[in-house]
Amino acid sequence: MSRIAIVGSGSWGTALALSLARRGDHSIALWSHSAAAGTYLPGFPIPPQVDQVTDLAVAVVGADIVISAVPSQHVRAIYHAMAPFLGPGQIIVSATKGIEDQTFLRMTQVIEQVLAERNLNGSQPCGALSGPSFAQEVASGAPTAITIACRDSRLGGRLQEELTAPALRLYTNDDVIGVELGGALKNVIAIAAGIAAGLGLGHNSAAAIITRGIAEITRLAVACGGRRETLAGLSGLGDLVLTCTGPLSRNRSVGVELGRGYKLPVILAQLQGKVAEGVRTTSAALGLAAAHGVEMPITEQMAAILEHGKSPQDAIRELMARPGRDE
Repeated sequence: MSRIAIVGSGSWGTALALSLARRGDHSIALWSHSAAAGTYLPGFPIPPQVDQVTDLAVAVVGADIVISAVPSQHVRAIYHAMAPFLGPGQIIVSATKGIEDQTFLRMTQVIEQVLAERNLNGSQPCGALSGPSFAQEVASGAPTAITIACRDSRLGGRLQEELTAPALRLYTNDDVIGVELGGALKNVIAIAAGIAAGLGLGHNSAAAIITRGIAEITRLAVACGGRRETLAGLSGLGDLVLTCTGPLSRNRSVGVELGRGYKLPVILAQLQGKVAEGVRTTSAALGLAAAHGVEMPITEQMAAILEHGKSPQDAIRELMARPGRDE
């Protein structure tokens, strides 16, 4: 039995807690920033074997595995607050899909940077959990397959064993870069797919966005040191297809409302505290792409819509009018 701390009681953190609780052999603490935070998964009560806490020290001290599932913009602050309570040998797992603003760092890079500042880097190995996984379906026990990425294959094997649950199957991968970028960038493409749906453009356009979307995600991931084959797997194409087509996708839903003519502030307000990571990731993705000289036309048009109020119709028109090229 392992003691597992899940930091972040949003939809995904809660779903992971529920899934792991079904094993019956772990001690689980689920940390929330306040007792009044409420549940982001109505209809899925927290079982008594999951200890709900609001004190970071109580959550992470003595934990064998610490899984963070907080929005990307809060990761740095959470780890600064959490670092004093972390000890040698604890395993850190990032379950957040995003790229940090300004620094353009992946989530494990942010974590490792904070821990290095606290002279802890190296004593806490860090992995990334990603893949096609709507929180509501994981919470309900629907069969789900995701990826655990660690540079150390032995550590990956241990996490695979510890985090696999009755309806949650984990595959290992040592390409942390590819896994994290696949999980972060698919949210941007999902907004584009949603816009196409909101405009009523049909299935052909959706297929084109998904296919060309995985092409630009792969270009950037490979430029950053990831492997092309990783983006053809669960944390790349699998997650992209789910997020671009599934009705539970918040990022797709944001795109649908944009395509219907609603303004971004109104759409985000309707999320009632839930996060559509693609909105924040878009500009960071372009910053990372610029640093590596990678062209990302879909992402560029999403940034123009999200940050500058460009018409979705004009954005789609410009994408279709780009010069012809080989596939």
